[in-house]
Amino acid sequence: MTSEQSSQPSSVPHDIFATTHWTVVLAAGRRHEPQSDRALEALCQTYWFPLYAHLRRRGCTKSDAEDLVQAFFAKFLAKNYLEALSAERGRFRAFLLAALKHFLANEWDKSQRQKRGGGDAVLSLDWESADTKFQLAAQNELGPDQAYDREWALALLGKVIERLQAECVADGKGRLFEQLKVFLAAGKSETAQSEVARALGMEEGAVRVAVHRLRKRYRQLLRDEIAHTLSDPAMVDEEMRALFGAFAV
Repeated sequence: MTSEQSSQPSSVPHDIFATTHWTVVLAAGRRHEPQSDRALEALCQTYWFPLYAHLRRRGCTKSDAEDLVQAFFAKFLAKNYLEALSAERGRFRAFLLAALKHFLANEWDKSQRQKRGGGDAVLSLDWESADTKFQLAAQNELGPDQAYDREWALALLGKVIERLQAECVADGKGRLFEQLKVFLAAGKSETAQSEVARALGMEEGAVRVAVHRLRKRYRQLLRDEIAHTLSDPAMVDEEMRALFGAFAV
């Protein structure tokens, strides 16, 4: 914590739950506090599509998967529903999937009559985009749980890229980011860096330094984003291995 942060008043700042771990959000959410509710909803907004992919892999139709996800979130984000569930070893990834399976086994039969059109949507979700993404991903022969882990990893990487882009734009380096983001992937040669240097009118050495800094910040944000979904920061490396192992299947 910086000296500037430590000098803040003792009242809870608006963004505190954006930088804490999900179990703290969950504990506060059981008391239904506005900040923790928003933080939990933000996590669900980021990681809802893996649930949709899991359900489709289980054989659900597009419309049934949509109804199930929306009905699940109506329960999941409601008061007291989470109290009956364990924290699944401190991983929000495992917890969310376990909560969905709990819902399927115990709640869906009670909720079938209330389809998406029968009540207010809990979260605004892009169903059209979801089906397109699923059809592209369906080329991989994965089981429901494997599909969930893979889509979770992709959602996490997408969130990290968004954060990195926003930082670059705020620093007036949006165009530089657009040219250099390709180097966040492995296997890009120095030849490609020289081409970008010419396009940007920069020295090749300056581009190499910029790529190095971008990759370093990307790794920092990646670890930070993973930590937000864990109860213990010491679990970051283990969770990272598990997530990227999903791409090896």
